[in-house]
Amino acid sequence: MRPNLLILAGTTEATALARALAESSLSATLSFAGRVARPLPQPLPQRVGGFGGAAGLAAWIEAHRITHVVDATHPFAVQMSRNAVAACTKAGVPLIGLTRPPWTPLPGDRWSRVPDIAAAVAALERPRTRVMLAVGRMHLAAFAPNPQHFYLLRLVDPPAAALPFPDAEVIVDRGPFDAAADRALMERHGVELVISKNSGGSGAYAKIAAARALGLPVVMIERPAPPPRAEVHDVDRVLQWIAHGSADLGV
Repeated sequence: MRPNLLILAGTTEATALARALAESSLSATLSFAGRVARPLPQPLPQRVGGFGGAAGLAAWIEAHRITHVVDATHPFAVQMSRNAVAACTKAGVPLIGLTRPPWTPLPGDRWSRVPDIAAAVAALERPRTRVMLAVGRMHLAAFAPNPQHFYLLRLVDPPAAALPFPDAEVIVDRGPFDAAADRALMERHGVELVISKNSGGSGAYAKIAAARALGLPVVMIERPAPPPRAEVHDVDRVLQWIAHGSADLGV
């Protein structure tokens, strides 16, 4: 049977895979959660919105005769990854994760590692600080218990509602970002602390490099553990998996 892929998308890696599949003339559909109002143009058909949990995803896979599923969602979208494993098991369809390795500290980094968003919120129980808060729009409300700080926010879309803290500035922009520009941004806003998810990859790393150059502390939120599954870190390995199966990948 000719491959017909479903790519659970929303990352730079998913876009790179879509381009490679379009060039190879393989059939694929990209699925987006719909959390970004202005998604990047894609060279493949798209669907937007949830599936209704693992059962809904399994039904969609079967109804559309999907032969392979690639989970290229954000490393913090762990519930979607769990649903993908359960759905592919139910539908009898192979699944692979296309992920980015996490960042690791380099000499000069001043990281405080925390396990989750709640721990990052707790780390802000301190006197007023100027914070670059890089956790995404969905998690901003969690930081409402610490309104004493100034928050610098960089979001893909403008906020749809009032911010949960009184002193903040929003910059609407989309990566990849540049380390020198991020350093200038932090200096301009007097940033004293960076809070970031450990998203990995290169597109959002500029703020980490800039914090290192400025000697700023970083509260680094560790990514949740993904469910057990085959996993690769580059597009070529996904194409190899499609062509030859998991045995050739050693997964």
